[in-house]
Amino acid sequence: MFRISDFDIRIWLRLCRAVCSAVKYEYNMSKPKPSPPAKLLVSIIAKDEALINETMKALAGRRGDVDFISEVLPFDQTDYYNTELGAPLLRRFAAFETLIDPSLLPDLKHETNAVEMEGAVEGRRRVNIDPGYIVAERLILATGKNYTHRIYLGKGIYADLTLIYSKGGFQTLPWTYPDYASQKVRTIMEQIRRKYLFQMKEELLDADER
Repeated sequence: MFRISDFDIRIWLRLCRAVCSAVKYEYNMSKPKPSPPAKLLVSIIAKDEALINETMKALAGRRGDVDFISEVLPFDQTDYYNTELGAPLLRRFAAFETLIDPSLLPDLKHETNAVEMEGAVEGRRRVNIDPGYIVAERLILATGKNYTHRIYLGKGIYADLTLIYSKGGFQTLPWTYPDYASQKVRTIMEQIRRKYLFQMKEELLDADER
């Protein structure tokens, strides 16, 4: 008669535990998948409203139609750009209809840098353009400056996690710029986010119909 010894049982139990552990690991393991598209936005700062609008048109020529434009806002939370751009400064936010692959953010930052220099006078910028994107969970800005909370993306560009969406609105972080921490700017970002979510819903409906 075939008999199973205590040793055989122990080996069998170990094998079972190993198999179960491997299956559980495979089930829980994160699997890479493409990021959802993002909503491209820009902040445009200049001394002259006409120059802001002109810059917006130049960007639209490169990136397609603009589907959101904020009102003209005073840029008075800092004097960081005053020496280069003049004072007092104005700002407008704009968002673009065509959604983007968020991995393209470094290229977009270099593109906006080129637009800035196209309008420069004797090598001095007259406008500052800060590109970024919104997805459901966060607002990301592109920057060429390293800091503790910024993640390097490549091509000399870092991602700045500026705002996170939680509890029904955009929330600040310890490093959030004071202007982006203001309720006025956060409300604008929430308006852009709603447009983005509507677009994502429409894309899903279109995909279901195909």
